[in-house]
Amino acid sequence: MAAAAGSRDVEFIRARSDKRQYRRVVLPNALEILLISDPDTDKAAACMEVEVGSFSDPEGLEGLAHFLEHMLFYASEKYPGEHEYTKYITEHGGSYNAYTSSETTNFYFDVNVDNFEEALDRFAQFFIRPLMSQDAVLREIKAVDSEHKKNLLSDGWRMYQEVGKHWKLNQKRGAWTSESLDCIQGLVDRLFSDIKNTDRISFKCPSHPLSEEHLQLLVKALPIEEGDYLRLIWPIIPSIQFYKEGPCHYLSHLIGHEGEGSIFHIIKELGWAMNLMAGESTNSTEYSFFSVSMRLTDAGHEHMEDIVGWIFKYLFLLKEDGVHEWIFNELVAINETEFHYQDKIDPISYVTGTVSSMRLFPPEEWLVGSALPSKYVPQRIMMILDQLSPERVRIFWESKKFEGCTTSAEPWYNTSYSVENVTPSVIQQWIQKAPTEKLHLPEPNMFIPKDFALKEVTEKVTFPKVLRKTPLSRLWYKPDLLFSTPKVHIIIDFHCPLSSHSPEAYVSTDLFVDLLVDYLNAYAYDAQIAGLYYSIYLTSDGFQVSLGGYNDKMRVLLNAILKQIANFEVKPNRFSALKETTVKDYQNFNFRQPHSQASFYVSLILEDKKWPVAEKLEALAKLESDSLAKFLPNLLSKTFLECYIQGNIEPSEAKSIAQEIEDTIFNTPNTMFKSMSPSQYLTKRVIMLENELKCHYQIEGLNQKNENSSVIQYIQVHQDDASSNIKLQLFSLIASQPAFNQLRTVEQLGYITSLSLRSDYGVWALQVLIQSTVKDPSYLDARIDEFFKMFESKIHELSDKDFKRNVKSLIDSKLEKFKNLWEESHFYWGEIDAGILKFDRVESEVALLRELKKEEFIAFFDQYIKLDAPQRRTLSVQVFSGNHSAEFKKAAAEADPPKTYRITDIFGFKRSRPLYSSLKGGPGRITMD
Repeated sequence: MAAAAGSRDVEFIRARSDKRQYRRVVLPNALEILLISDPDTDKAAACMEVEVGSFSDPEGLEGLAHFLEHMLFYASEKYPGEHEYTKYITEHGGSYNAYTSSETTNFYFDVNVDNFEEALDRFAQFFIRPLMSQDAVLREIKAVDSEHKKNLLSDGWRMYQEVGKHWKLNQKRGAWTSESLDCIQGLVDRLFSDIKNTDRISFKCPSHPLSEEHLQLLVKALPIEEGDYLRLIWPIIPSIQFYKEGPCHYLSHLIGHEGEGSIFHIIKELGWAMNLMAGESTNSTEYSFFSVSMRLTDAGHEHMEDIVGWIFKYLFLLKEDGVHEWIFNELVAINETEFHYQDKIDPISYVTGTVSSMRLFPPEEWLVGSALPSKYVPQRIMMILDQLSPERVRIFWESKKFEGCTTSAEPWYNTSYSVENVTPSVIQQWIQKAPTEKLHLPEPNMFIPKDFALKEVTEKVTFPKVLRKTPLSRLWYKPDLLFSTPKVHIIIDFHCPLSSHSPEAYVSTDLFVDLLVDYLNAYAYDAQIAGLYYSIYLTSDGFQVSLGGYNDKMRVLLNAILKQIANFEVKPNRFSALKETTVKDYQNFNFRQPHSQASFYVSLILEDKKWPVAEKLEALAKLESDSLAKFLPNLLSKTFLECYIQGNIEPSEAKSIAQEIEDTIFNTPNTMFKSMSPSQYLTKRVIMLENELKCHYQIEGLNQKNENSSVIQYIQVHQDDASSNIKLQLFSLIASQPAFNQLRTVEQLGYITSLSLRSDYGVWALQVLIQSTVKDPSYLDARIDEFFKMFESKIHELSDKDFKRNVKSLIDSKLEKFKNLWEESHFYWGEIDAGILKFDRVESEVALLRELKKEEFIAFFDQYIKLDAPQRRTLSVQVFSGNHSAEFKKAAAEADPPKTYRITDIFGFKRSRPLYSSLKGGPGRITMD
């Protein structure tokens, strides 16, 4: 009998809003555990961090740690069935994953609360007595190889490799459930005490991995995708050693600032860069890096030396100007507010984040980590700043313009590059010739909230209600009744029916939205630092403004955004820079993963008023600043505003905000916005496929160097309806893990494999996706058919016990509570935006699930999903790689089998098909309560 787990009393530093209970436990085998009890949680979660990562791989066996991460999921002596752990998790409303980093490997899962003990036992067993059969090892080697091959043409992985050029029971574990701490402690003692402690020392990098020969270098690398990027990296002493002083936090705030006087603001106004990020990377206690990275324009590429000069000019300014205590105190105030008013997140994310803190911080600081630096030590900041010198810099510069100019190739990803020396004297020349625009420190942040008072809610509104309605706008409102947080979420949906009626209209609206964000950036950057977030983005029928955060200064930010929209004008210099970047982003569609291209083609076939990337690119090439200026009055002359306000706000203030929105948008002198009549309200609609017909669209991948092919088999089932929804969701729950196991694990068709649900404007479907280097899409599609044929007997032979268990799992998932204001408001806004307005969707679908009979579920499967179902409507989109060009030619030459239709003209096909009705009724549909 193992000795009982020892609990250690710890006074955890926690957020004032955190009502969870915590306990630190150390088992007799030295396994250190954080227990978390939350009576309000619907999900339980656990994460194990093992201090072995890719740096521990033996020479000649690179990738071994990652491979073992995969293998532990397979089986254990106690649970020898292959994938018994993952099957149990999936069938009980959960999810699972793992990742390997340089120094650690992390395994984690969540599951419905009632199933936590059994899931945790399966989880523990693969750390105690894992099984690794020869057959499983060979199959998983192929899976890891497939995972690697999907990344070979990914610039993110390629450049990470270019820049980067044993079990010990030193493990940390977090567990979160609704049970009491005593209950969880007994559980972990019983389940984890048998993990063997071999007293091995975990790997520690003995010194900084960069030596002097790695510094003062300029590396020019050739990417796959369009776009120029510049990154400066310095090796530094890890600031984790001084986490209460936060030196890198102070420096990254200033170097990465985007307001007036900042590095980014100046080089952006010069038209040289589109973004800038600065900060520390690597959470090792032994070594770290500070980096400044940005996306360059073509002009910025020509001025790389000036940009580097500007960066060092700013670093010298910081040294000369000294450290400012008021800036440090401002950051302290922001950090404290963010920490104490943090939103609750899902348990799996919380335990995964917290377990990493357990390795780096003393127990009392596990929950806070480095989030609250409070010691003002200016010499520590200056120490790190001194390390950001010309003598210690490495510069990485990515551009397609280096084609034919590189001299070497990185061995793993075959990235072409060349290396040049960049001495401090050279950088000094760059500093001297950089333009003389004025760099200066930011002004005090006016957006830091001061008022955190909670508004009194007089009317307990269960669901959103229409509070105000005019011919110009409609306001939906819901007070915060769940979270007692001083935050608000505001959504303003600009319905502009002329925004997507052609490729030209689409790209013009896209540029208009990008310019809005660009113009606001310098002013609104302080707001985002202070916890007021906003976004402006394109929608299917216009554009949308979303604001979220503390309600104290929200109206100040909202007013600035509204005025910018109402007084919009096209600035030719910013138009040129943004157009250039957008052209490259459209061109990079060619380099997307094949499964992503396949998903786009599915949408292109299904949705009316969706345009091919090539046509958008052609329209964008012709678009000029004056033609955009002429288009906008036409676009905005038909506008209706759908507004949603939820959170710490009273009805009278919500009405006042809606009035301000309407007045600013429609009544500002010289505004281009005009009202829209209900007859002009247009919505996206989806084509209806034909019963018992399988349509297929076959196309060669746009990047034939990519070895991956992909298929998506899309099975269209029904338009949103509670009774059909629950049956389709239940099938997906039952079938997703078996599909993954059969197609990926057993048949080894490809690393990316999934069966999931898909909704396009309220039209629900099943989607099976496979990406593969080993088989062509036609073969993959046939294997998906074979899976459904095989699975038919599983459904027909489903036991009453298994049926009830799966129904309960689905009910549990549906009844999961909202964790924060944003989850709740996104759910309700989703109902408004889709026009469905089923605010009681959860309650109504759960009620139907409780009454659902197995025979009804099987009948639904037989009617819509099984291979020869009378109402099965199927679309197969197949993207062929260069590896499978012969199979593509063969497929193109073959005659179509019975009950199939080959799509050769997407738009001709779309015109020939009927459309589902729209669920959005427009502004005239909703009446006020």
